[in-house]
This record gives sequence, C-alpha cells and structure tokens, in this order.
Amino acid sequence: MAINVVEKIDGLVKVRHVLVSVSNKGGLESFIPSLLDINPEIRLFSTGGTYGRINEILGDKASTCLTPVSDFTGQPETQGGLVKTLDFKIYLGLLTETYNDAHQDDLQRTGAIPIDMVVVNLYPFKETISKEGVTVEQARGNIDIGGPCMIRASAKNFIRVAPVVDPADYARIISEMKANSGKTSLELRYELAQKAFGHTAVYDHHIADFLASESYDDASGCYEIMEG
Repeated sequence: MAINVVEKIDGLVKVRHVLVSVSNKGGLESFIPSLLDINPEIRLFSTGGTYGRINEILGDKASTCLTPVSDFTGQPETQGGLVKTLDFKIYLGLLTETYNDAHQDDLQRTGAIPIDMVVVNLYPFKETISKEGVTVEQARGNIDIGGPCMIRASAKNFIRVAPVVDPADYARIISEMKANSGKTSLELRYELAQKAFGHTAVYDHHIADFLASESYDDASGCYEIMEG
C-alpha cells in the first residue's frame, strides 16, 4: 500500500471525542447536552471562552466529561489565546487513520486520542473590518490561525472525522447520530467537509481583500518601527 493512501475506512464512526472551539457560541446550549444524551461517555475538549460556556451549560456534569485543551496537551494557552490548539497531540487526533498501524502506534506513544468531531468557527474577521475606522492592527488581531488549521485537518480526514463549522448543521448532526447509535455517516462527513473548506476559503478571501484595500502607509502607521 502506498504511504498515506487509504484503502479501508468505516462508513459509520462512533463519536467518542469532540473538540469544540467556537467564536459563535449560539446553539451550544442544545447541541452539547444532546451529544451527551446520545452517548454519555463522550469526552469534550475545549478552549478559552468556549470551555467556560460549555462548563456553564453542563453545570455539575462538566467535571465528568469536559477537559481544557491545555490540560490534554500539557501546554497552557499563551497570552490572549494566541496559541491554544496548535499542538502535535491535537493533530495526531485529527489526522490519524483507523486502519493504519503506524498511526495507532503514534497515538499510543504520545498519549493522544482520535478526535471524531471538531466543532469550530472562526474569529469574526469580517465583522471586525466592517466597523468604521478599523485599523490594520485591529484586523490583524482577528486573523484566526488555529481554527482554520483544525478545520482543514478535520475536513481532510472526513473519512473518520466530522468537521462542523456551521451551527445550522447541529440539528441534522444530532438527528443522524440518534438514528445511527451515536455514529456519523461517511455521507454526512463528506458534506460537512465540503462546507468546511468553503468556510475557510471565504475567510481567507476576506483577509486578502482587506489587506489589498489598505496601503502600506496605513499598515505601517499602526506601529512604532524600530531601526536596526
């Protein structure tokens, strides 16, 4: 078998581990409890404000199923959440394949786990640049790095992972999981991957268009530029 060419997959994948990191937290109040109603053994991993919101939603139940990503990776979030999910264990969990023995050895060696669903949407870049008088620096601060990486990794590995970028899909996902004993179908994962890549493409397009619309003088004027 050629390296990285997959020949065998599962059509239905049990959702056991879910990574959640969203700027739009709408719908979590029903989505997260529904996931746990379907499979009470689901483990949730989350970051920053999303972790706080899920903890609030679940109350006492959170202690049994919710883990901060920083506890899982062993690396604390950097100032302002600059780096939260860009970690080797996370990407092993997203990209490894079920029937690849070397991948399974990597998971065991590092203490990583296969992540079956990623629920991510991105920093509000478009909303930020729509504000009157926004500076290049303010816009730059709202360029998401970890989110697009997680979305792309999970969407690439749709053969095993469900990439979820749109709260409008929550109800459909829950309905399918209920019908399939807590599992997602290949058809659903494939359709979610299409939407996921579209989501990141539009996001990057907004960034490119904004930077193209701003002059170098506008950009450089945001900073004290040190000589040397």
